[in-house]
Amino acid sequence: MVSRLTANLQLYGALSADEQRAVENMVISTRAVAAGEDLVVEGDAPTHCRVLLEGQAFRHKTLPDGRRQIMAFHIPGDVCDLQGLFLGMDHNVTSLSAGEIGLIPHAKLTEVMEVHPRSARAFWSTSLVEAAVFREWMVGMGRRSAYARIAHLFCEMVVRMRAAGLVHQNRCSFPITQQHLSDALGLSAVHTNRTLQALRGEGLLTFQGGELVIMDWPGLTAAGEFDAGYLHQAGKSA
Repeated sequence: MVSRLTANLQLYGALSADEQRAVENMVISTRAVAAGEDLVVEGDAPTHCRVLLEGQAFRHKTLPDGRRQIMAFHIPGDVCDLQGLFLGMDHNVTSLSAGEIGLIPHAKLTEVMEVHPRSARAFWSTSLVEAAVFREWMVGMGRRSAYARIAHLFCEMVVRMRAAGLVHQNRCSFPITQQHLSDALGLSAVHTNRTLQALRGEGLLTFQGGELVIMDWPGLTAAGEFDAGYLHQAGKSA
């Protein structure tokens, strides 16, 4: 399933057949991961990048008193620690579900980016889009209501997973708990629960057992004040 990586990169620009092969050949090995496994640990100085091939993961930091802030959710095709190519890791990445990762030696990644500039541009674009997502989350936490924050996050994940071919009949796997939602959006568990009930009660979605079902996409995007432009996936909306 290494092709998930090239499919993700090609959201930001076409790669030739030779470039695709070069990207896929960077992955020297794969391994299974368990749910809740730390894929990247704060303070690491990695020599490889990890690409998520199956399953989902999340990026987070934890304060000394145990409070956690989730900063991103990863889906298949995402490189979880591209930062490690140039910097040490200042956060953690943990799997949400059982899955599979591929390992890319930094030396191979650097070589491919030097030989194939369009692949370098694609990797750079993924980092820029991650930064755009951070900005959008910051706006949400600073200015959107809890209702809009949760609706917006679900819209974001649907657009991203649809582009990766992971949405079927308006259904997709998103194996998070209400605690994950609270930690991602800066909400209390009680507030998160009440807001989810409101979204369900208005017939916008159902979310149970790690499965997200969109019942009313226009209504959900309106609730979340959602505009997918920041994801830079023209024509990939749900």
